[in-house]
Amino acid sequence: MPYAPLNPLVSQYAASPTITRLLEDFSTWIVPDADIDAWYDLVWNVETAQGYGLDVWGRIVDVGRVVVVASGEITLGFVEANPSSSVPFGSGVFYNGGSTTSNYALPDADYRTLIYAKALSNICDGSIPAANRILRLLFPDRGDCYVTDGLNMTMTYTFEFPLSQVELAILGQSNVLATPSGVVATINVI
Repeated sequence: MPYAPLNPLVSQYAASPTITRLLEDFSTWIVPDADIDAWYDLVWNVETAQGYGLDVWGRIVDVGRVVVVASGEITLGFVEANPSSSVPFGSGVFYNGGSTTSNYALPDADYRTLIYAKALSNICDGSIPAANRILRLLFPDRGDCYVTDGLNMTMTYTFEFPLSQVELAILGQSNVLATPSGVVATINVI
């Protein structure tokens, strides 16, 4: 039923020319059709949502736009917190005291893909075919990536192409990789 500006008017005020004129003018000043269409496109429809709309969808599926990206620089030190980051003397630079991580806000296109993957992960049954489907969504046309079952309550996500620091941060922090309860998952980049 189309909106009629005089529908909300109570019958006792129907004879008032001032009130009826205000309602008629109000309906020409504010046309909700354009606003509703814009809201649908920018917020409700995840395929076309932008900015704030994607942030809303991110809260719905519980995944944030900002990821913490580790610095790619390997520093020289004497007491290493992480053995994989240690290098022998003369092979690295001394730690200068600066930040070793930085925040990276995903652009809309990447964030939309992450939202889709997280939504799939939220309803995933934890099977290997379902996890492989999520990987194909996250990394289309990049090369082979797949999940293997270690048969000892472990599973490995294998990528046969290089991953950027941002992609590693997304995989490590967003909880987007479907992992069944009690199973330890590792990431292997070949």
